[in-house]
Amino acid sequence: MSDEVILQVKDLKTYFTVDEGVVKAVDGVSFDLHKGETLGIVGESGSGKSVTNLSIINLISTPPGKIAGGEVLFHGKDLLKMPPHEIREIRGNKISMIFQDPMTSLNPFLRISTQMVETIVLHQKIDKKAAKEKAIEMLKLAGIPAPEKRIDQYPHQFSGGMRQRVMIAMGLSCNPEILIADEPTSALDVTIQAQILELMRELTRKLGTAVILITHSLGVVAGMCDTICVMYAGRIVERGRTEEIFESPRHPYTQGLIRSVPRLDQETKERLYSIPGQPPNVIDLPDCCPFYPRCERAMDICKKKYPPVVSFENNQSASCWLYGKEAQNV
Repeated sequence: MSDEVILQVKDLKTYFTVDEGVVKAVDGVSFDLHKGETLGIVGESGSGKSVTNLSIINLISTPPGKIAGGEVLFHGKDLLKMPPHEIREIRGNKISMIFQDPMTSLNPFLRISTQMVETIVLHQKIDKKAAKEKAIEMLKLAGIPAPEKRIDQYPHQFSGGMRQRVMIAMGLSCNPEILIADEPTSALDVTIQAQILELMRELTRKLGTAVILITHSLGVVAGMCDTICVMYAGRIVERGRTEEIFESPRHPYTQGLIRSVPRLDQETKERLYSIPGQPPNVIDLPDCCPFYPRCERAMDICKKKYPPVVSFENNQSASCWLYGKEAQNV
């Protein structure tokens, strides 16, 4: 991982207006991505992980969605202020995305060759013959057997794991600087999950690609990521190096997530821990700690004000009143 920062997300806010009010799906998210880094964004369903990354490449449907504020700086240029033709040059080329379900991401009516070649020709400015050779090369790197034949097949002729390999090949076919992977293994069985994650790790390191990995599984980020951002109710509540997060989680939500992961190195007859309650409704959420109804260590101030970001050693930080100076005086 390099010290060079290639992507800066600053105070990003994405809201959706619905009949019941305003859904603050992303409410002030900030993070940096370094060249060659793998950054994991973790949290329960509805925490804002996917909306954050769709906002980065400006794929929010308007209406009802709207990027209400913030900056997304790619090599110093704000992607949110770019005209449509410029962002299209970057999307799929410099910044690529693998979506959660490959069957819905691939067009079932078009051959794999058509879909891959079209992307490569558009962004790499080469002819169709060279683009097809490039596509076959990427399928081979992605572990697709007999890629010369299989490239002319349709998506339904591939298994789930093979379709995901195709999506990885497509995502990396233009040698992007950033690959955003949205729950890339959630629809696959455990054995295939491990193969896909290993493939992503191998290819991105070989190509020097930075990765933003969206997942609800701490087991996935433990083996894949250099850095972790933990999201809850549209905000990042804790961030830090992967080893630091697992060794000394600061936020009670992070602690609960780690406690809920099965441990193979410990024998226990107790039931697996589960965080009590449900994630909050983010429609017109009050400006307090949204986790306090589920937190075993909640204080009165948690119900009144949102906690500040507190920094610890090794660049770890958390938003929690347990470490806020104001709370210590209560």
